Parts: sequence; C-alpha cells; structure tokens
Amino acid sequence: EEYEVEYKILKSVLEGGVQGKPDNVLVYATSNRRHLVKEVWDDRDGADIHGQDAVHEKMSLADRFGLTVTFTTPSQEEYLTIVRELARREQLTLNDEEMEAAALRWEMSHSGRSGRIARQFIAHLAGDITEA
Repeated sequence: EEYEVEYKILKSVLEGGVQGKPDNVLVYATSNRRHLVKEVWDDRDGADIHGQDAVHEKMSLADRFGLTVTFTTPSQEEYLTIVRELARREQLTLNDEEMEAAALRWEMSHSGRSGRIARQFIAHLAGDITEA
C-alpha cells in the first residue's frame, strides 16, 4: 500500500546493506502480482521532479530476488491434460468425455483455465463422488 514503506528496508536487507546477511537466512517471496509493490498513475504524474526515481524505487524490489516465474494460461488441451492427471492421482474413475466437458464448463464459470482451476474442479468432483 502507498503508506507502507517497509519494502525499502527489505531491499536493503536483501542486498546486504550496511549489515551483512546471515549465512543461515534465505528469503523467498511469492505474489500473484508481477510487481510486489503497488504502483499508481500518480507516481508518474505527480509533482516530483524526478518522478521516474519513485517508479524505479518501487519496481526494483522484485529485481532483488533474481527469478520471476510466470504461469501462462494453458491451452485447452494442456488444461484438459492437467485435469486428467489430477483425476488419475485422485483415483477418480470417470468417463473422460464427460469429465472433460464438465471441466470446460467449470473453467468458463470460474476464473478461466489454470492449474489452480483444474485442481479446484477435481476437488469439487472428488467431493461430489464421496458425498454420493
């Protein structure tokens, strides 16, 4: 959030700053956002003479971690492959055609195709089967 400036301290810790980083400390950060710190248009349009400095300061936190993992939206066939594999792991014995049609309806009524949506679908199926 705009009022939270603790990320500046975290950046310093990650790079070593004045104090050295202990050998027994490893920091991992995950986020559903590409940029860990929220950026707003006011950062670009504000009265700051060096406005780009503010933008770069916020964006640079993610650079400290050195690795960005992006999960792209799977194709329909990849999504259905994920669904089939998860169903196999859950030992669900369903007709592939019916399950795939249901999986496609599920992804359309939820947040689209992803591994997480496939997992939720299989958990839903497993719950329906165990309740029956």
